[in-house]
This record gives sequence, C-alpha cells and structure tokens, in this order.
Amino acid sequence: MSVLKTFNKLPELNTANIMLVGSDVSDLEKLSRSIMDENHSFNVNVRLAQSLPLPVENEDSRPRIDLLVFMVNLRSSYSLSLAESSLKFIDPHYFLGKVYFLATGARSSHLSSDLLPSLRKLSASSHSPVLFADLESDSDRLSVARRFLTLLRIAAGLVPGASALFLNTLLKGAPASANEDPPN
Repeated sequence: MSVLKTFNKLPELNTANIMLVGSDVSDLEKLSRSIMDENHSFNVNVRLAQSLPLPVENEDSRPRIDLLVFMVNLRSSYSLSLAESSLKFIDPHYFLGKVYFLATGARSSHLSSDLLPSLRKLSASSHSPVLFADLESDSDRLSVARRFLTLLRIAAGLVPGASALFLNTLLKGAPASANEDPPN
C-alpha cells in the first residue's frame, strides 16, 4: 500500500493526468470517455480507481497524477465512506488545490439526508472543493468533462500565471468572519 505523492515524479511535457476515484465503475468510465472525447490542446491521461491505496507493484511506471477527483454518489453512504477512507493514502501536498469531490445524484428523490452534510464536512476538513453534477445525460457529462479539463490544465501547470492553489482559493471564496454564521 502506497501513499499517492504529488512531487515524487517529474511532469511530462504538455501532458496532464487525472485520476477519478469512485465506487460506481460505470459513472467513472462514462466520465472518463467524455474527458477523452473532448477536444483539448494537450495530452490527457485518465486513470480510474475504485479506491486508494493504489497497488505498489506498478508504482514506478505510474505517471504523476495532476488532479484527483473523488466521485461521491449522494444516494450511497458506501461511496462517501470509500472517499473518506481513501484520503488517508494521499500526500498532504495534494490538498493544495489538486483534490476535488464530485457529488452526483443530488437531484434524486432517494437522497440520504445525512450524506450531504457529511460530504461538506469532509470537504472542509480536507480543504477541497465540492462540485455538484449529474452524469445521466451526455450533455451533463460533457459539461463536467469541460470543467475538469480546465481544472486539470491549471493543476498540471499548463496555464501560465495560474496555479491549482490559487484556483482553489477562488473556488472556496472568502473565509467567513468570526461574527458571521457559516453557510449551510
């Protein structure tokens, strides 16, 4: 069992690597296909995993992961617990703008009432933003793919003058003052 580290490998020229982690294999594959099918000006590699840690045996051949996305289905408590248990196997430097949570299934009538607050707490404790999306239609997946390709370009250092940490602070917004109640 190995910890996923940010700076232990050199970046490849004009290449970015994204890893999608989640319990629903079909959603992972559909989103990865949408990312790969979208036009982009750089080489994109998509890696899929159902959980972390990754196996040690192919660690030498594994590329540097520029962006790590945990897909959490809000209809499944297993999905959230899987993401939570996987966070232990990530180097703390990843939480400087290279980890995102993708919450799916928020429109469902079978939504568990305690999963969304738990996901928000997990997001706050790991300093990683949550993006909400449904992946049922092709247009929804295309929109999510475009968003992650933009984030991936920045996280991989392919956008001059922008960094993943800077983008992360913009997505999170200004911190609440001591007199204000935190947003729900």
